[in-house]
Amino acid sequence: MPKGYWVSVYRTISDPEKLAAYNKLAGPAVRAAGGRTFARDGRVVAHDAGIAERTILIEFDSFDQAVAARASAAYQEALAALGDGVERDFRIVEGLD
Repeated sequence: MPKGYWVSVYRTISDPEKLAAYNKLAGPAVRAAGGRTFARDGRVVAHDAGIAERTILIEFDSFDQAVAARASAAYQEALAALGDGVERDFRIVEGLD
């Protein structure tokens, strides 16, 4: 079964306090849903129209698990805390195998 991935690239962070509140809730919510963080806040080299800002990569055992994690009550609470504190490109991607 193909794995599922969350890929999130932050375009802007307008409210660091909201982001901190989100981080406090999102990490446990992701781990509880089976997510494993592979990359966060490391170095980024962007090409073409890419953005060299905060980038997060999280792996789940399946695409369906990744989708369910995003819809979970715990993660929705984290999103509520984040509100309009950032502008980001968030995608759920199915792996190849």
